[in-house]
Amino acid sequence: MFYGLATNRVSVPGLRFTHTLSDIQSLNQKAIEGDGMYDVTAISFHAYPYLQEKYALMTCGGSVGEGYGPMIVAPRAYSESEIKAKKIAVPGKLTTAYLALKIFGPEIETEVVPFDQIIPRVVAGQYEAGLIIHEGQLTYDRSGLYRILDLGKWWAQNTGLPLPLGGNAIRRSLGRELISSISAALRYSIQYALDHREEALAYAMQFARDLDPQLADRFVGMYVNERTLDYGEDGKEAIRRLLEMGYRAGIIAVAPRVEFAE
Repeated sequence: MFYGLATNRVSVPGLRFTHTLSDIQSLNQKAIEGDGMYDVTAISFHAYPYLQEKYALMTCGGSVGEGYGPMIVAPRAYSESEIKAKKIAVPGKLTTAYLALKIFGPEIETEVVPFDQIIPRVVAGQYEAGLIIHEGQLTYDRSGLYRILDLGKWWAQNTGLPLPLGGNAIRRSLGRELISSISAALRYSIQYALDHREEALAYAMQFARDLDPQLADRFVGMYVNERTLDYGEDGKEAIRRLLEMGYRAGIIAVAPRVEFAE
């Protein structure tokens, strides 16, 4: 989605963008603990209440699951009730995947494992199950694992809403005018990537983890789409609902105040 800006296919007079790559857990922590290291940053929606004083949510640049999302996988076909008694490897306690998991099963015991190590460690028998994000959602069966629960599907069945996973946040101190200009630039960049999908994907592949191009194309199609341009009213409602449910359940310690900057 940042292809247009990163390659100067999209430019805004008076603005210069520097693109920094980092894993989402690190970005969450930097936004919460730092002093606004990044003017615009990708975050997990779960992390937003902890940084909402410094950042507002942008209306574009998000990843939303339309009846699909993070999955619980295991080497055995456990039932949903059985899986709640298992220790599950998770990719981080500020990820939205973790939030959805704990809404599903508050009693579930978890342990944080690097996201790209979850499947190997479950296969090795170190954990009874794992919560997978990223392209593992498309490849888990190659490792002989069973899908126990798709949390995006579970969420849709229980709320009738898509599952919002990650978005972009922008520093409030930039001011309304600059925030508006940056938001427009990001939206143009996303539209450019959607209109030039093949070249944008080829650019992104240089940062991928040895992904098969066809697999990468499938995964990108799941999470970079029209919802990335704008959440829509139901998407915004889904963000509010998810965070409010997390707060009421005691998973989120700070009362969420969802505000969108455009």
